[in-house]
Amino acid sequence: MFRLTVHGDDKIARIEPELYGHFTEHIGGVFYDGIWVGEDSKIPNVRGLRLELVEKLKAIGAPVIRWPGGCFAETYDWRDGIGPRESRPTRINWWRNADGRYEPNSVGTHEFVDFCRQVGAEPYFAANITSLTPLAIRDWMDYCNSPAGATTLAKEREKNGAKEPFGVKYWGVGNETWGGGGNMTGEMYAHEYRKYAVVMENTDRHAQLICSGADHHDWHWANDVLRVLEPSYKIMHGLSLHFYCGSAGDPLAFSEEEWYKQLRQALDVERAIERNWGFVVGYGMEKRARLVIDEWGCWHPGGSGPSSHMKEYGIEPAPNNPDGVENLFEQQSTMRDAAVAAATLNLFNNHAEKIKMATVAQLVNNLHCLFLAGGEHFITTPTYHVFDMMKAHMGGDALRVSGDFGEIAREQADQRRNYSIPNLSVSASKKDGALTVTLANLSVTEDAEVDLNFSEFKPAGTAEYAVLTADDPHAHNTYEEPEKVRLVRESKPFDGHVRVPAFSAVTVTVRGE
Repeated sequence: MFRLTVHGDDKIARIEPELYGHFTEHIGGVFYDGIWVGEDSKIPNVRGLRLELVEKLKAIGAPVIRWPGGCFAETYDWRDGIGPRESRPTRINWWRNADGRYEPNSVGTHEFVDFCRQVGAEPYFAANITSLTPLAIRDWMDYCNSPAGATTLAKEREKNGAKEPFGVKYWGVGNETWGGGGNMTGEMYAHEYRKYAVVMENTDRHAQLICSGADHHDWHWANDVLRVLEPSYKIMHGLSLHFYCGSAGDPLAFSEEEWYKQLRQALDVERAIERNWGFVVGYGMEKRARLVIDEWGCWHPGGSGPSSHMKEYGIEPAPNNPDGVENLFEQQSTMRDAAVAAATLNLFNNHAEKIKMATVAQLVNNLHCLFLAGGEHFITTPTYHVFDMMKAHMGGDALRVSGDFGEIAREQADQRRNYSIPNLSVSASKKDGALTVTLANLSVTEDAEVDLNFSEFKPAGTAEYAVLTADDPHAHNTYEEPEKVRLVRESKPFDGHVRVPAFSAVTVTVRGE
């Protein structure tokens, strides 16, 4: 029996809804034909956007969506994606060398903002500072956000179908500038940031500018960047951080040991959060540089997703994929990926004072995705159900949880050392008189019996339960079995006892008396 206490009067911080955000890039099948199917498609759509995907995102209250990359942003010119679609240029896609596809620019600024508005999410643009000038980015902001008729670019926006400004609030100043985004050093990027940021802030003082942060392995990046930015005007509203846990075995046929290796890698995000936050605090930048973890998730080898069987499913390849090549980096999502998602979101909740935003990579037909789609086929993954079961935390006050979380000790043979992970990953929050607790059982073999207690909070007699479980840790949804893994909700009397099956997660919501 695991005995836990949720401290109803010990608030960590507000859980920003944006911690539950999403990332989209023009790569593989994310947009074509994941999100975008075209207005003339027989697939149900609204102005070319896949209707079922939009409705599923609305159902989980998706708060923010990042675009257009990712690495794709490094060579993206926003002007390629405006105006009549038939007149837009076809360009070399950043990822062409990997899958041979070109970019038709069918989805540009207007289409993406329309997507966000249909979902109810805020758009988060990644500005290209690798190959565009500060003036070009200023013009994009002008085009998006200037009042109707105020500037020549605002009039051009109206000519292209949008009289009123888009009000794009979040702007990333570069992407992975330590890598494909310019191959810069931290100090070099910081000087570039100062140059771009002063122009961007002058264009729109309501914009929130996100500084390109580190790959989680590079502990020096935050120090090098913040050392240069701290004495500046501090035009900064967040510091990004990218964290992927590498693959541990086959994404569908992993062993028990590989289950734990994957979870151990995922839980290292806490170390990345704390280490980067230490530099933020050291430079006194807590109000300017809360973390924006705008790429995170599992990165398995591609090929396990359904696009590798397009012909068998009778799926017509997307127009920019004439050879029917499988979607780059597409992977299936099993109960192991769901466990990673639940444990990661629990950690984000528990570090809510440090984190401003997080966007899982990526939305559809790619890494750690919530959806898989091709032609008329469309399914949700176990990862989607994690976001569904945990959505009640968004906007709540994160609460501290104490007690016995257990320990699973494993031997990591390749490094000849022992490591352990907790049996239980837990977070709790309170909002509108209700208290929500999410418990993820990280054991792949043993059920967990939990005695859940509260201090300074008296629960009413009934609770709402959301349970994500399966009969096999390898379980996943397919076009043939789209609901093999699904979320089960029920209301029942609450007595403080919660059973969490092995490799499963449970969210409990109780109202106070």
